Amino acid sequence: MTSNENNSLNIGRNVIRQEAEGLRALELSLGANFTDAVDLILKSDQHLIVVGIGKSGHIGRKIAASFASTGTPAFFVHPSEAAHGDLGMITTGTIILGLSNSGESAEVNGVIEYAKSLGNHTIAITSGAQSTLAKSADVALVLPNVSEACPKELAPTTSTTLTLAMGDALCVAVMEMRGFTAEDFGRRHPAGKLGFGLKRVAEYLASQSGEVPLVQPDSTLADVILAITGGGKGCVGVVKEGRLIGIITDGDLRRAMGNDIMSKTASDIMTQSPFTLSPDMRIKDAVTAFTQRKIGNAFVLDGQDIIGLIDLKMLLATGYV
Repeated sequence: MTSNENNSLNIGRNVIRQEAEGLRALELSLGANFTDAVDLILKSDQHLIVVGIGKSGHIGRKIAASFASTGTPAFFVHPSEAAHGDLGMITTGTIILGLSNSGESAEVNGVIEYAKSLGNHTIAITSGAQSTLAKSADVALVLPNVSEACPKELAPTTSTTLTLAMGDALCVAVMEMRGFTAEDFGRRHPAGKLGFGLKRVAEYLASQSGEVPLVQPDSTLADVILAITGGGKGCVGVVKEGRLIGIITDGDLRRAMGNDIMSKTASDIMTQSPFTLSPDMRIKDAVTAFTQRKIGNAFVLDGQDIIGLIDLKMLLATGYV
C-alpha cells in the first residue's frame, strides 16, 4: 500500500469514527423532548411539513420521504419557495419540522414564525441550543456538541449525519406508536423488489393467468408429461377427490427413468405430501422457503382447496429473484 493510499484510508476511517462517536452521543442525549416531538406528530391529523436549506434541505427531503412511506403524510417545502407563495401549503393543524444546524437560517425561521402565527405546532432539529430556531419551536431537539468530521470544521458532515439519524429516530418511533405494519408499508411500495416481496401469495396469484396443471393418481406417464408440458411450470399436482396428495416435477421424471417407466402411473413416481404455501404468506417468505428446501415450485392451498401454483421461474421473470 502506497503512502497516499494509507493516508486516504486513515482519513476515511477517522471520518467514520468521528461520526459514529457523534451518533453515540446523540443516542445518550435523547430525553423528554424527543417524546414530546413524537406526541405532537401523533396527535396531528394533518401533514408533517419538513423545511431546511442547504445540506439540511437535502436531509429534510429524505426525512419527509421516510415519514410519508411509514404512515405519516409528509412532504418537504423549500423555505425560499415558501416565501414566494408556498407558505400556502401550511394549513391549520400542520406540524412543521425545521432543520438548521446553526438555528439561525432566516428562511427556515421565517417558515416557523408563519406557522406559529396560525397556531401550528413546530419542532426543531438544531445544534444551536440558544438559537432563534430552538427558542421559537414548541419542541427543540438539540444535537450534541460534537465536531464536524471535516478537518476544517466547514463542510457539514457529522452534523448532517446526526440530523438524519434524529429524523429516522422520530420516524420509526412514530411508525411503531401508530402500529404501522408490513402490509401498510407494502401498500405504499407497490413497485420494485421491496414492494413485490411484501405482497401476499393470494394477491400475486390474482394477477396470474392459466390453469393449475393437475392429474389423477392413475394417470399414465404420457398424461403426466403432457400435463407438465402444457402447464409450463415444470411440475404437476396429483389430486384424489379434489385433494392434493402429491407432486411430480421434472426431477421426479428423471429419477424415475428406467426400462419400465412407461408402465408407471402418477402415483408411482409422485412425491407424497408435498410442501405447500398458504395464501397469506408473503412472497419473500415463499422465496425463502424455496431456497431452504431447494425446490422450484409449490402449490398454494386454502384449507384443502388448491388455489394456485407458485413457480420460481415465474418469480425470476418478475425480476424479484
